[in-house]
Amino acid sequence: MSTTSRTTSDVLLEAKDVTAGYTPGVNILNNCSLTLHKGEIVGIIGPNGAGKSTLLKALFGLLSVQSGSITHRGESIVGKHAHELVERGIGYVPQRENVFPSLSILENLEMGIYLKPKQFRERSESVMEMFPRLGERKNQRAGSLSGGERQRVAIARALVTGPACVLADEPTGNLDRQSAEQVFSLMLSLARQQGTAFVVVTHDERLAALCDRQWRLVAGRLQPA
Repeated sequence: MSTTSRTTSDVLLEAKDVTAGYTPGVNILNNCSLTLHKGEIVGIIGPNGAGKSTLLKALFGLLSVQSGSITHRGESIVGKHAHELVERGIGYVPQRENVFPSLSILENLEMGIYLKPKQFRERSESVMEMFPRLGERKNQRAGSLSGGERQRVAIARALVTGPACVLADEPTGNLDRQSAEQVFSLMLSLARQQGTAFVVVTHDERLAALCDRQWRLVAGRLQPA
């Protein structure tokens, strides 16, 4: 979808002047604004400690917003819990502690869609087609996987609900170059063919350059990259 063809009705997620932090009075994000359209991939880059992960946590209801607004399809989601946002069609891929290590790959996917158990078989089969290696090892305990394989499980778990948009924190961070490109190609395919939108935090500026738009987060403030 080209920038010129986007309309207000295409907006999935919108943050306006969001200020947030972990300690009252100590803000990590300062007046951050961001708009995500259907079928769009937005890249967030910036130095370590700039607040990139904090931004995604604020968008996904894992962090209290001190001021500003966040809407999904025009409705406020400030104060909503993460499970409520999943029901609304928002997925989240955390950077760390992103799998249930004692559960199998298949059980990890089941945790991703526990709110809609009747859809699990169909959706899990669909996701396994995207990640055939996971399908081959679906009964293996996630804790025994490499960092890159765990990252794939985390991405697959976010996708198993068929979300309209996904907030992904370093989704290719633990992957080798070839695997990273494959994962990014998958995101591009989902965006272009199914209209799934992504906000992707990444340190890889080469992959970020492939996003539809880039933002740089510096000292808690978003700037066009």
